[in-house]
Amino acid sequence: MKPPPVVLTIAGSDNSCGAGAQADLKAITALGGYAQTAITCVVAEVPGQVELIQPVRAAVVAAQIRLSCRAFPVAAIKTGMLYSRAIIRVVAAAVAAAGRRIPLVVDPVMVASSGDPLLEPAAIAAYGRELFPRATLVTPNLDELRILAAMPCRNLEEMEEAGRMLVARHGCSFLLKGGHLGGRIATDLLVTAAGCERFEAPFRRGVDAHGTGCTYSAAIATGLGQGLSLSAAVAQAKAYITAAIHGSLRWGKTTALDHRVRPGD
Repeated sequence: MKPPPVVLTIAGSDNSCGAGAQADLKAITALGGYAQTAITCVVAEVPGQVELIQPVRAAVVAAQIRLSCRAFPVAAIKTGMLYSRAIIRVVAAAVAAAGRRIPLVVDPVMVASSGDPLLEPAAIAAYGRELFPRATLVTPNLDELRILAAMPCRNLEEMEEAGRMLVARHGCSFLLKGGHLGGRIATDLLVTAAGCERFEAPFRRGVDAHGTGCTYSAAIATGLGQGLSLSAAVAQAKAYITAAIHGSLRWGKTTALDHRVRPGD
């Protein structure tokens, strides 16, 4: 019996288990992968509220990645919340030190669905300098795309223009998620050096977006770990996240009394 592909997620821990490493574990397992984690931060959050972020020491993050890549045949890696420039640097170095070209999906987590910041401002440039050049795919949502490209990205045409610029700048492919544009159809653009491909699904209103980006990027990494082409991995992941959104649970509203994000001691 062929063993499942090992997929390593490098991400924060979400105690509500709707996002972060916990969401990645669910997606990777559901799609037939064997999930491993390297935890970058412990986040006290629920949908709609991030209360506290405690980053893990960069050396501990690096050790988790090194040991997984040494002891297991890691077939794909994805990154989620990295939080700081120091963590981004050690992640890039640890991935490079793995000694072989492992497909890498970078979800450039910057802001929670609640609007709370999940990345130190000084770390944004480190993504482009340290991690994007090693990536197979980067998966920004619309807000993250606007930050990375410094462009308004008001429609699909402007998104594609921004994507082509980012592909030329960083030498990797970009999946531009257009759900925040609104409308009846959620259209994502896969922009590569070869061109642009669209992936569409009905947009469902009234669903909490907490963890959808994490799940989507983890599903893509799993497809790449299974040996799918980038286009096929995105198609499989788009179908998976669409089904997950349509089958999502509604637990009731959380009351966010304090949206000030406090770093841990």
